[in-house]
Amino acid sequence: MKIAIINGPNLNLLGVREPELYGHQTFEQFFEALVQKYPGVELSYFQSNLEGALIDEIQRVGFSHNGILLNPGGYTHTSVAIGDAIASIRTPVIEVHISNVHAREDFRKISHVSAKAKGTISGLGLRGYELALSYFL
Repeated sequence: MKIAIINGPNLNLLGVREPELYGHQTFEQFFEALVQKYPGVELSYFQSNLEGALIDEIQRVGFSHNGILLNPGGYTHTSVAIGDAIASIRTPVIEVHISNVHAREDFRKISHVSAKAKGTISGLGLRGYELALSYFL
């Protein structure tokens, strides 16, 4: 089983950025623990602050993997192109958000990704990635 985790802008700063909202653990630390916990799953991780790079990665893995866990970060609310990329691939996508986007600013309640994703997990911290992974298992 091949699962890709794709993170968008500013998620490279987890552990440093707004720890009261996102926690103190880096995503790399979390990812390593996930790899150890699920040795039978081929996990890959990609992060970019650039919209086009995220689209390129979605297209690259979108025909060869069993699932994608996608946290588009702020592009969730602005990128029609990322939504279109998801609609263009065969691999199912679970949209993941660390914070509860519906409990935040009004503009965060709009997602150009949700309608194209198989499902959405929001507000459960990094645990949301593991729950999304369990969907594919």
